[in-house]
Amino acid sequence: MTILRIAKYLFLFVVAIALVLMALANRETVVIEMVPEALVGWFGIQYAIALPLFVVILGAVMVGVLVGFVWEWLREHRHRADAKLHKRAAQSLEREVKTLKGGTGQDAQDDILALVDGTGPAR
Repeated sequence: MTILRIAKYLFLFVVAIALVLMALANRETVVIEMVPEALVGWFGIQYAIALPLFVVILGAVMVGVLVGFVWEWLREHRHRADAKLHKRAAQSLEREVKTLKGGTGQDAQDDILALVDGTGPAR
């Protein structure tokens, strides 16, 4: 095993232990309300759910990470589109170079010999 792999597993182990300790320390139940009590009369609905505090904390972290990933993916869309365009242009140029080199299998040496022999096109 390499040093980096051991360091990665050690880091993941420390993070897992920290998450378990955080969950054990925050087991008390909290009530999450979607509409403040002052506005319940106006909307006529009251939605509340009771969850352990560590579930709320970890859920908020996961939602934040997902929003960040989506935001970054949308921000980098222009770069991916440019890369795709440049890849297509490079493939097109490679095909053109292959065509110009002569798809018949002749190379530059054969063209020179044809000119010397007089059978090639005059310049």
